[in-house]
Amino acid sequence: MEQRIMTSPAAKIEEAVTFNDQGLVLAIAQQHDSGEVLMAAWMNREALAETLESGQVCYWSRSRQSLWRKGESSGQTQKLIELRIDCDGDSLLLRVDQKGVACHTGRRSCFYRAIDKGGDMKELLPVVVDPKALYGR
Repeated sequence: MEQRIMTSPAAKIEEAVTFNDQGLVLAIAQQHDSGEVLMAAWMNREALAETLESGQVCYWSRSRQSLWRKGESSGQTQKLIELRIDCDGDSLLLRVDQKGVACHTGRRSCFYRAIDKGGDMKELLPVVVDPKALYGR
């Protein structure tokens, strides 16, 4: 009789992901229903596993060298709706339900600046929430 080894869904996903030499993978957060690109951050294996297990998005903070549970201090959380892995496995697309703003500047998206044809930078999105109110700074 053939013996089957059961692999958890999280283990299958982790096998498909290519982490860089620092043990990280790029994660792009996108609002699931509008397609709006919200932010880019990094995940390590632990952050990815926690996100898959809890359904609440968790990243790896390179500056703090610790897990960063999105919304832990600001209340601006991301619920994972769907995880997509790119063709090389070195980037993730997190389709999320964003509560509040995604950017630490108080804007809905971190991608609020654009360069026009003349080379000038324009701000496209207003500050929705004062960052001091989000982080108490």
